[in-house]
Amino acid sequence: MKILDCTLRDGGYYTNWDFDSKLVKSYFESINQLPIEYIEIGYRSKTMSNYLGEFFYCPEYVLENVKKNCIKKIAIMLNEKDVIHSDLNRLLNPCIGMIDMIRIAVDPVNFGRGLILAENIKNMGFEVGFNLMYMSTWVNHEGLFDQFTKLDGKVDYFSIVDSYGSVYPEDVRKILEIVKSKTNVKVGFHGHNNLELGLINSLTAIDCGVDMVDSTITGMGRGAGNLKTELLLTALNARGKLNMNLNFNALSFIVEEFFELQKKHEWGTNLPYMVSGANSLPQKDVMEWVGKRYYSFNSIIRALSNISNDILDNKKLPIIDFSYEIKCDKALIIGGGSSIINHISAIRSLINLNPEMIVIHASSKNAVQFNEISNKQYFCLVGNEGHRLEKSFKFLKLAHSKFILPPFPRIMGTYVPSMISENIFELRTVDFTEKFQDSHTALALQTAKSIGVTNIYLAGYDGYAGDLIGEKEQDLIFENEYLFNALNKFDIRTVSITPTKYKILELQSVYSLI
Repeated sequence: MKILDCTLRDGGYYTNWDFDSKLVKSYFESINQLPIEYIEIGYRSKTMSNYLGEFFYCPEYVLENVKKNCIKKIAIMLNEKDVIHSDLNRLLNPCIGMIDMIRIAVDPVNFGRGLILAENIKNMGFEVGFNLMYMSTWVNHEGLFDQFTKLDGKVDYFSIVDSYGSVYPEDVRKILEIVKSKTNVKVGFHGHNNLELGLINSLTAIDCGVDMVDSTITGMGRGAGNLKTELLLTALNARGKLNMNLNFNALSFIVEEFFELQKKHEWGTNLPYMVSGANSLPQKDVMEWVGKRYYSFNSIIRALSNISNDILDNKKLPIIDFSYEIKCDKALIIGGGSSIINHISAIRSLINLNPEMIVIHASSKNAVQFNEISNKQYFCLVGNEGHRLEKSFKFLKLAHSKFILPPFPRIMGTYVPSMISENIFELRTVDFTEKFQDSHTALALQTAKSIGVTNIYLAGYDGYAGDLIGEKEQDLIFENEYLFNALNKFDIRTVSITPTKYKILELQSVYSLI
């Protein structure tokens, strides 16, 4: 039984396939001292429209560097859905003499196409791995198991991939029994850890006689991640299953190196990944949702429930008719920044001086600060805002308030706090932008635009600087700047009246307005 470590390939989903060169060097140095037969370093791919890094394309200098520094057999992966036969020479000729195994990621519906690719790759002189994804759904593909007989002579390893992290040991045994009855090809297992069954499923596969098991350092991998290499090695070492003594110093060193990266990207399972795994739902969307600051676990699980039940959204709301709303030319949009607290007296004074000005809460974080005002208020509820607002109900006077949700259907489903059920509406459309239509800021700007506002004051849109800027903060900055720029095309003035780092916004002190 061989171990294939695919940290750089599967872990690349968290780093866009860019890794620090010192970390990569440390990885090779440690792997060289461990009982691991193969490493999978990344993909070879055609040009994609978005940015994907070094180990997604594995240019020739990367292949040369890996070959020079790693004594293990080296694998790369092709995505079958992105590659056709005519691409193989360009993608794989540079790999000859550098790469030992080419693995193909194959959707069950494309089994036949994958087999044609595999045969052509085999003829180029490579070992071939055929990774058939979505194991938990195989029983739904009529005739799939009978196709396994075609693998003989065309591939070297047929790997069962638990893409959703959703199978149990009894499923592993059952599938392996079927596979072994249909083909003489060596069999591998690639488990994900949504339900924290990566280890037991892999050990079960080993007990059932698989020839290869995949793992990654610290479990770094798409979504909830993979079986931890260090855990697999420790377990096999205790069972006397390794072909050499386990160097715990080398293992500990590389685990510590990747632990620093894990603190930044936070891979590993959590409740949404558990729910997606238990229901065999894709991890791509969950990965993105978990990274959003304003998507709570409640909203993510509600979205997964809707997907599982094949419904667009769990609730439709009345569409707000802005023709009946009070017309005004000024709106104050309240963000979640701390500048609201720092300048609250001045902001309240501005509101009191402009009783016709509407107040729109893009975030409920500072809502309590505006409890005593008599102006019409709108609350934009995205993601977790309904739950956040609910915690403040006992402090809020809601008589002059309406609550706005994105247009139907909502990606994250719909949660309606019972106390506001009579005053909650959805937008008919978000028409000033094609992107980020379900964000807090998009809802707030659309509400102001639909009412006919020509001057928007913003408070609490502080932005971020220095050590506060992480990946999530950068995404939010880009998102908001995109939306402000989109609205500018409609001759609506947007002015920040509290300090802001958004350069796109006009800046005017709240104190000059009172």
